[in-house]
Amino acid sequence: MKTSAFYFTLGRPFSPMYSFAMRLREKLYRRGMLRSYRLDVPVVSVGNLTMGGTGKTPMVQYLARQLQSNGFHPAIVSRGYGGTANAKVNLVSDGSTLMLDAETAGDEPRLLAETLPGVPVLTGIVRRLPAQRAVEMGADVLLLDDGFQHLQIIRDINLVLFSTDRLAGNSRVFPGGDLREPVAALHRATHFVMTGVHDGNREQTIRFSDLLQTKFSHIPITQTGYRVESLVALSPAGMIEPVAGDPIGQEKCFGFCGIAHPESFWQVVKGYRVELADFLPLDDHQRYSKALLDKLIAKAQQSGAGYLVTTEKDLVKLATLVSSIPMPLYGLRMQVEADDHFVQDVLGRIRSWRKQCE
Repeated sequence: MKTSAFYFTLGRPFSPMYSFAMRLREKLYRRGMLRSYRLDVPVVSVGNLTMGGTGKTPMVQYLARQLQSNGFHPAIVSRGYGGTANAKVNLVSDGSTLMLDAETAGDEPRLLAETLPGVPVLTGIVRRLPAQRAVEMGADVLLLDDGFQHLQIIRDINLVLFSTDRLAGNSRVFPGGDLREPVAALHRATHFVMTGVHDGNREQTIRFSDLLQTKFSHIPITQTGYRVESLVALSPAGMIEPVAGDPIGQEKCFGFCGIAHPESFWQVVKGYRVELADFLPLDDHQRYSKALLDKLIAKAQQSGAGYLVTTEKDLVKLATLVSSIPMPLYGLRMQVEADDHFVQDVLGRIRSWRKQCE
């Protein structure tokens, strides 16, 4: 955090220039000077205004499962950040077969593909191309992962997520702060979603929600939380599988993760039914090598831990190394908790779109 504050201070003089560029870009799209594309199916964007993690991946998982359970056939389109695949359209999964590993696809697309059977996952830098391919494959609704700033695709539902523990950061635009765009860009949203709400931060959630309502009174605000659904582990083939029974016992665990805000996972582990011996935060989208894994194992053994615990996103990147891990490794599968009104509103908007097109 101190490092970020230092660099934001250095970057503050350049924030007005970046802010102007982002406002100009939006205006060019709004006036049609830069082209936006309408697809033949409704598009739900899950994005954020701030840099770093706000819980987009768990929300995409949650929405995909809600859509499936209500008779829709969703597909997920992502840029594929961190992956090495560079084709115009990269098929991570066709809904039944996994095509690309985490290193090639990117950790988040691979995680989505592996945990959402029946949901195609595609990536590409120019996202309208994988989006069009997904429609050709039979998708009747698209989930655009990290799509708030991707104005080339017209969206019908535009979710903007705020992490309750970080909110809008220092409220300055990059490179002087946490914001990807000026606050005025929030007028494009159809919903604000507060993620990671719990008793300890509920009061600040209410204050921030009230602030949003004074500026954007027409946009509904939803509060969502997380719960640990289950323990998962890697099979010998490197696939994520639920863990049967209760393998933890009384042993201590060593936690680690490579996500944007590792302190959030640290809090989850502390609040779960385990005793934490030590915890090591890693870089966001951390790539794992045998050397790094050996370092993690050595630290775990030094701390007296009997097993390792990490996020599902990190777990998918360890699939190729599973055979060289001498102690149990588990992931925590997180489940979004949202009120039914939010879900029904999203489903209702999608159904309305379909009726208008009939």
